[in-house]
Amino acid sequence: MNSSVTPSTPLSFKEKLGYGLGDGASNFFFQVFNIFLLYYYTDVFGLSPAAVGTMFLVTKIVDTITDPMMGIIADRTQTRWGKFRPYLLWMAIPYGVCGYLMFANPDLSDTGKLVYAYVTYTLMMLAYTAINVPYSALMGVISPVSLERTKVSSYRFFCAFLAGWAISTLVPTFKDRLGGGDEALAFQILMSIFAVISVAMFWVCFATTKERVTPPEQTSDIRADFKALLSNGPWLVLFVAAIFTLMSVAIRAGGTMYYFKYFVGEDDTQIFWIFNQTAVFLSLGTLAMLLGITMTRSLVERFEKRDLLIVLSLLNAASFIAFFFVPPEAFWTMVIVNVIGSIINGPTPALVWAMYADTADYGEWKTGRRTTGLVFSAVQFAQKFGLAIGAALSGYILALYGFVANQDQPEDALLGIRLMFTIFPAVLSIMATIAVWFYRIDRQTLTQIERDLGR
Repeated sequence: MNSSVTPSTPLSFKEKLGYGLGDGASNFFFQVFNIFLLYYYTDVFGLSPAAVGTMFLVTKIVDTITDPMMGIIADRTQTRWGKFRPYLLWMAIPYGVCGYLMFANPDLSDTGKLVYAYVTYTLMMLAYTAINVPYSALMGVISPVSLERTKVSSYRFFCAFLAGWAISTLVPTFKDRLGGGDEALAFQILMSIFAVISVAMFWVCFATTKERVTPPEQTSDIRADFKALLSNGPWLVLFVAAIFTLMSVAIRAGGTMYYFKYFVGEDDTQIFWIFNQTAVFLSLGTLAMLLGITMTRSLVERFEKRDLLIVLSLLNAASFIAFFFVPPEAFWTMVIVNVIGSIINGPTPALVWAMYADTADYGEWKTGRRTTGLVFSAVQFAQKFGLAIGAALSGYILALYGFVANQDQPEDALLGIRLMFTIFPAVLSIMATIAVWFYRIDRQTLTQIERDLGR
C-alpha cells in the first residue's frame, strides 16, 4: 500500500480520471433510481405509490446492518491490492446483474410484482453497498493531502454528472421509442447497456488507482472503532446533513417525471431534433452542474469548504422555491432557473465528499484510530437512509394528494406534484444547511492535522 508519492507530489491525471470513472459507473444506476425508479414502479410495473414508498423504507432495515458491516470488513481487508480497491474488481459483475434484474419486468400477479420489487431492490442495495463503501473509502487513502483529495473529488463528480447527463438525456428520449413503444422493454434494453458500461468502468477504476495512506498499527476492536466514530463531531454533523440532503434529492428527483408528464404536460413535440422536453430540461441541468463542478478547485483555494457549502446550498434552495411560481407553459423559464441552480449546486457534492475524507483524518488525529471504511460506510448509510425516506415520502405524497397513474390528475394531485418538485426539497435543503453550520474543521486545522500525522 505504500508508494513513493509524497505530499508534494500531485496525483496524475490518469489516476484522478480513473477514480472518477468509478462514480460514473455508480451513476449509470444511481441516477436512474433517483429520477425514474418511482415512476417505473408506478406507471410501468403497476405498483401503487404507497406500496413503493413502504418498500423503500422497509428495505433500509437491511442497510442499518450491512453498511457499517461493510465498512468494518473493508477496514480489515488485507490484499496485495490494498483494502478497498479489490471490491471494485470482485463486485462489479454482481452490481451490474442486480441493476438489470430490477427492470426485468417479469409477468407476475400484483403480489408477485411487489415481492419481486422487494427482492431485487434489496439485492441491488446490497451490491451497491459492497462496491460503493470501499470505492468511497478509497478517496480517503488515495492521497494524504486534503487539497489533492478535493481535486480527486472534483473528478469523481465530473464523471458522475457526465454519466447523469447520459441518463437524463437517453432515458426520457428512448423510453418511448425503444422496444416498439413498449416502455418496459425500453427500460430493459437501456439497463442492460448501462450494466455493461458500469462493470467496465469499475474495472478501469481498479486498474488505475492506488492506496497511499497506511493506517497506524492498531488492534482489531470494533467497539473502539464505533466509539472513535461517534466522538468525531465534524463527522456527526455531516452524517445529519447527509440525511436531509438526500431526502431533498430523492423527493425532487422522484417528482421530476410526474412534474413533466402531468403538470407541464409532456407531449410528442421534439426539441433539438429528437429530444423531448424532459430530456432537454434534465440534460441542460446536468451540463450546468458539470460547469459548476469545474469551479470547485478555484473556490476551495479561496474560501473555507464549510462556508462555501452553506452559501451554495442556500442559493440552490432558493432556485427550488422559484420553480413553484413558474407556470407550466413557461418551459424555457424552467430551463433557465434550473441551469442557474445547477451551476450553483455543481461544486457541492465534491465539497461534501472531500469533507468526509477530512473527518477521517480528524478522527485519526483525535483518537489515534484510522476508521476510513467505517467513516464512509456510515455516511453512505445516512445518504441511503435519506434517499429511502425521501423516496418513501414521494410515494406517500402522491397517494395523499390523490394521484392515480396514467390519468388526468385533479388539482390536489397536481399541487402535490408541484410541492414535491419545489417547496419540499427546498425546506429539506435548508435543514441540511443548518446542520453544516456546526461543522468546525477549517484550513488551519487541516494543516495542523497533516503536520501532526506526518503527511
